[in-house]
This record gives sequence, C-alpha cells and structure tokens, in this order.
Amino acid sequence: MSTQSRTPVEDAMRLKITQALNPTNLEIYNDSGMHAHHKAMKDSVSKETHFRLVITSEAFRSKMQPARHRMVYALLKEELERAGGIHALQLRTRTPEEEAKLEAQEKAERGEHVADVEQR
Repeated sequence: MSTQSRTPVEDAMRLKITQALNPTNLEIYNDSGMHAHHKAMKDSVSKETHFRLVITSEAFRSKMQPARHRMVYALLKEELERAGGIHALQLRTRTPEEEAKLEAQEKAERGEHVADVEQR
C-alpha cells in the first residue's frame, strides 16, 4: 500500500527549509485554492502552486530582506522550476529578535501588558 504524500511540494519545502535554516518558526500556507480559477492555472494539474511562508531563523541575522529571499529561492529552486511546481511564493523572513519585537508591538496595539524585551 502506497503512503505517498498528498502535499509533496509542501513537504519538500518544509524539509529543505528546516534542514538549511533551522527555523524557530516556520509557517507554510497553501493558497493554491484561491488561485485555481486564474487563467495561468487552467491546465495545471498541481494543487500546490501558491504559497505564503513565514520563516524565523538566526540564519537571517545581518542580512537584508532581498538576501534572505534569495536564500529561500535558492533552497526551493527545484520546486520553483519544475513544471506544475510553485507559481507564486510570498515570503516573510525574520530573525528571532525581529519576531519578538513584532509580537510585543502587536500586544501593545491590543492593549495587553508588554514586558520589557531583553536587548541583546
């Protein structure tokens, strides 16, 4: 009996990103269903073409967003180039400190008490 994955592209992305970037947070959203009606997707047999990724990793420290995105594109080169592969990829790349700062800001906006964030 075959145990082939129903999400091979997502599984490959998760494995490659986890191994290369050791993220403290990795969120993968498959938005393909929202784009299935687009003309460019008419003949696509893949259900894994549009993704949003949120990646938090120390590997991004001291790198600007374009360099971070190039790192991810290089990791997913095969999935991006494959026929029926990734058609659109939205990235949010952060360091752990950037994520902590963002979370504190969101709590403050909701009116929640925010403990002082330790400076490193």
